[in-house]
Order: sequence, then structure tokens, then C-alpha cells
Amino acid sequence: MRIMMLSQSYPPITDGISHHVRSLSIELASANHDVCVVTLWNEGLPEFEMDDGVEVYRIKGTLNRARNVLYSHPAKLYAPPFPDPELTLKLWSIVKRKRPQIVHAHNWLLHSFIPLKKNSGAKLVVTLHDYSLACAKWSLIYNDEICGGPKVGKCIRCTADHYGHFKGGVTVMSSWVMGYFAKSVVDCFIPVSNAVARGNRLIEDKLEFRMIPNFTRETVDSAPGLDGQYASLLPGSGYILFVGAFTKNKGVGVLLSAYQAIQKAPPLVLIGYEIDKGPFLPIDIPRNVIVFRDWPHQAVMEAWKHSSMGLVPSTWLEPCPTAAFEAMMMGKPVIASRIGGLTDIVEDGVDGYLVPPGDPIALRQSIEMLLRDDGLRKRMGEAAKSKSEGFMAGHVVPQIEDVYEEIAGDRP
Repeated sequence: MRIMMLSQSYPPITDGISHHVRSLSIELASANHDVCVVTLWNEGLPEFEMDDGVEVYRIKGTLNRARNVLYSHPAKLYAPPFPDPELTLKLWSIVKRKRPQIVHAHNWLLHSFIPLKKNSGAKLVVTLHDYSLACAKWSLIYNDEICGGPKVGKCIRCTADHYGHFKGGVTVMSSWVMGYFAKSVVDCFIPVSNAVARGNRLIEDKLEFRMIPNFTRETVDSAPGLDGQYASLLPGSGYILFVGAFTKNKGVGVLLSAYQAIQKAPPLVLIGYEIDKGPFLPIDIPRNVIVFRDWPHQAVMEAWKHSSMGLVPSTWLEPCPTAAFEAMMMGKPVIASRIGGLTDIVEDGVDGYLVPPGDPIALRQSIEMLLRDDGLRKRMGEAAKSKSEGFMAGHVVPQIEDVYEEIAGDRP
């Protein structure tokens, strides 16, 4: 089957969606599908390359040439929440050449494809990694609380605080208009968790969808110089590990508060990256906290191997964090917030603990329980590793292939 992936970011640009798109594309290519990825060009990267059997096309839009008049970040470009004429023309050129049967979109680059959908002859699948179908900020957060639902005035005020007044108004209106068109032309949505399906109102709007989680690959690619360049920087073994963006909604502040209150704690390692609303790390990092930025995925997996547990203390409706999967894959118990898609992943008291979001005392108590009891930590780690098999590529990717075949008419 001929498959085209659309994602505004792709490695070496670092974020969860770019890593997912690469992993999915490589898995599909290894299953003898003809796969290409169309993503945004970033400075210093080739316009075309082959990546482990996957064709990667990098294109630039009109707004990108103005260094994102609306949406910008020092490290990467963004697609706008409406069709960019130049992106649409370049997508059409690649569509005519590759003739995809399936176009699988993952974020705002979708909007520049929507005008082409009818003439492309392709079926359109959209993975919802967040709440972008219902929320212009993608997060369903309003005044640091979970949003109760969209309203014109509220959404404009909220996005103005996030993007700025002009950008906020443009983003809200564009998101609503393009959301309407997306709902009418997308053949199947793939929310990554039950929380994402509910937050995007897929059931209420009677949209076609299949809930399929993110996944981890069974093998971790080798990284040249990993032992010398990255692994040697880690503080031995047995440290506590957080992996993710250094943002408020990832609960980094809550984690640091909890950690400071633990007596004789092992080192806390934070591996992550900052986004356009950062930095969120305090200037004075607590003693024994070690911070690493922008590590490659292979190095992150090596860090999981030598850790004692994984921490996912998010304070928002976390959709489906791969950090939790990766910790479990490496046989580590996970302490996570009882919120969003995390409740689909961690079973409280079996393969980790679920704690109230934003509660440093509960988080500290759960960390201390695992630190005190080696046997408990080992049992939970074994249960986590066993459960992680359901989040492996070999189990998840065939579900995505089934969606392709169903909507393409190859399977009833």
C-alpha cells in the first residue's frame, strides 16, 4: 500500500510526535508498504533523504519563509492552522508523483492537504495526539484548569494569553473553520487514548474513529558513541528518571517540590527539551538533580535501562505519553498522575502508582515507597515489562494497518 505521512516535524527535530511518525513509518516500510513522509523544512536539513526505507520530503511554506509571522520557535517551524498556499502546491506535486492510497496526518500540516483531498483519490486518516480538534491550544487547559468546553469569548481570551492577541484570534477562528472541514473529509480518526477521544468529542459528533495507543519499537537503534557521549554522563544506576518537555503541564515543578522533601534520595535525572513557552526549570536546581537537554532517543532508552523508576507527574490531560511506555518496556515501575491517558497505561498498585495531579506530597510518598522496598520495585517492574508488550510496535502497528485496509476497501 502507498502511504504518505504528514507531520510538521520529523527527526532530527525532537518531540514526541516526530519520533512517533518516524517509528510508524519505518515499521510500515519494513512491512513492505511504500511509505513517504512530508514534513517542514528546517535550516541545515536536506529537502529529500532516505531514512531506513522511508522517503522524507521537507517543504517550506509562505509563512515559513517569513520565519513564521504567526507561529515560531527557535528550533523548528510550524504549519499554520489554515491552508498555506505554498505548502498546498508542494503537497500536490508530491501527491501527483507518489499517488498515495492513504494520507495519514498528525498535526496542522493536515490543513494544507484538506483542499487536495477530493482530487488526490486518497483516503485520509488523522491521528489525534492531543486535543487540537476541540482546542486551539491543543491542551484543553483554561486558566491552568481543565477546560469545561469551548465558547467564543473564552477561547479568544485564552489563546490571546497563549499566542498573543492577533495570533489568538486568527488561531481560534482558523481552528474552528478547519475543524469543520476536517470532520467532513477525514475518513477515520485515531485518538491515542480514551481521554483524547472524549476531549475531542468524537462520540458526540458521531465521527468514525478507532482508539489506538502510541507504541514503542521492540529494538532500539544503536547510537554511535552512545557509551562515551551520553551514558557516561549518567550518575551510575538506581537514579529516578523523568523524560519529557520542561513545561509546567508536565509537572516538573511538582516533581522538584516532591524530590526536595525526600531524605537521602538517589539522584533525580531530568532528560527533556524546552518549547516556545519555556523555560520552566527554576534557576536554582535542587541539589542532586541532573538536567540533560535534547538527548537522542537511543540515549534516552539507555538512561531508562539504568534507572530505578519512571516519573510522569503531568498536571494536564496527558494524551498518551510514550515516556511511560518506554520506562515499562525497560522493566521500570511508573509513578504517574491519575489524569488523561495515563489511566489507560498505569494500573495503580500493580505496575506503578497513580497519584492526584499537582500533589507533591502524594508523589513524594509514592517515590519513597518504591525506594524503601526493593522487592516491591522489582515486582512492579516485572508487571510493567509484561504489560508493555501490548504497547509494542508488533501489537499496535497491525491495528493501524487494519484501519488503512478497511477505509481503502481492501477489507470489509
